[in-house]
Amino acid sequence: MNTQLHIYNTLSRKKELFEPYNPPYAGMYVCGPTVYSNPHLGHARANTVFDILYRYLKHLGYKVRYVRNITDVGHLENEDIGEGEDRIEKKARQEQLEPMEVVQKYMNTFHRNMKELNVLEPDIEPRATGHIIEQQQFISRLLDEGMAYESNGSVYFDVSKYNDRYGYGILSGRVLEDLISNTRILEGQDEKRNVYDFALWKKASPEHIMKWPSPWSEGFPGWHIECSVMGMKYLGKPFDIHGGGMDLIFPHHESEIAQSTAVLHRQPVKYWVHNNMITITGQKMARSLDNFITLDELWSGDHKLLDRAYEPMTIRFFILQAHYRSTLDFSNEALQAAEKGYKRLMEAIDKLDTLKASGKSTIDVDELSGKCYEAMNDDLNTPIMISHLFDGVRLINSVADGKEKITGDDLEKLKKLYNVMVFDILGLKKPGQAGHNTELTGQLIDTLLELRQQAKLNKDFEAADRIRKRLTEMGITIKDTKDGAIWEL
Repeated sequence: MNTQLHIYNTLSRKKELFEPYNPPYAGMYVCGPTVYSNPHLGHARANTVFDILYRYLKHLGYKVRYVRNITDVGHLENEDIGEGEDRIEKKARQEQLEPMEVVQKYMNTFHRNMKELNVLEPDIEPRATGHIIEQQQFISRLLDEGMAYESNGSVYFDVSKYNDRYGYGILSGRVLEDLISNTRILEGQDEKRNVYDFALWKKASPEHIMKWPSPWSEGFPGWHIECSVMGMKYLGKPFDIHGGGMDLIFPHHESEIAQSTAVLHRQPVKYWVHNNMITITGQKMARSLDNFITLDELWSGDHKLLDRAYEPMTIRFFILQAHYRSTLDFSNEALQAAEKGYKRLMEAIDKLDTLKASGKSTIDVDELSGKCYEAMNDDLNTPIMISHLFDGVRLINSVADGKEKITGDDLEKLKKLYNVMVFDILGLKKPGQAGHNTELTGQLIDTLLELRQQAKLNKDFEAADRIRKRLTEMGITIKDTKDGAIWEL
């Protein structure tokens, strides 16, 4: 097995041999969701991409610590300029909920959707609100370094001073002069020394709900600071891999590099890895364009752009058919083609399980295996790897038809190759294992609630409570009303 993985580093703008700081240990931090809305296709792509990297690193023998955060405070509406309302607070006001109710609701949905996509859970999933003290300590260090300043109870990072010492824009390529010419001056930004300085700590207005005491004011942390703090805390100073979508390169990851470098006096991360975006029939996916498709809508088919419902494994296979650094364009035609390809692959694997040795091999399993590893080692080139697997599908069909022969040893190697590549590394599941039948799920939940109601009528409250507890553990919310129990996922 070839273990020479080369990965594209956004920082150097080239593919590099992956060499972690402390082999065989490897640390990976990936920016997780801001939990104020339902997960969508963009979440599916980013998390599937880094799930593949996580799986492949482990397959190569690395002992991986995968950290994926939850942003539950500080992500503002207009983050490019660091202004606007906190996204979670805005949603809480709209839905008349406590902010942490919003967080829990959408975090539960995110976890469920990721499980449906067979995305492995991270080793650590820290939340921004659980690290307020560490963020304040980090800000104090920036103030001590002279790289931050307090203004009216808020604390800002001094981009100009950082630029003079280290040079700003190393990741995104944006230079300070461009920021100066392109940044809009908005009301309320006069407390900054420069319009492009970003917030480390924001003083909260009286009506703001999510706020904490600090040496500077009662307020809340900026968005960028949380990832620097949690990445270093759980992975070290510096660490190996930082991942996320290309939309995070600026300002989020650029700001992370600046504030972390100002404290460490060196680069905080060795490899910066970014996945490209999903477009919808050539257009950027956005709520304003009315082409925003959530994952639950994909599973149910309940969206005007969808011809019908699609299984989670169809979506995963669709994502893997494009290289992670390429734009992936969604359409019903593309999804239906992916569905056919996925089913053809699964049918071949079922056929492979029934094959018998038929004599001296006329196919080269080692060559096929080498090509699959070569593709994965070349910056996780899943579309090329899948094309090699389909070359193997033709060989499997030829053996089944008696046109090719295979020895018992080669047959076992072929079975192992497909199990490893398809299930362990690509993370696909067979139909039935991966199915998501919304109608059947609802019927099963309704049946359990009927059994719970019967248990209550029989005064078997222990059984009724047990049913409710198990449903809650599965992410199903039960509400008892005068008309009976209702549920929601």
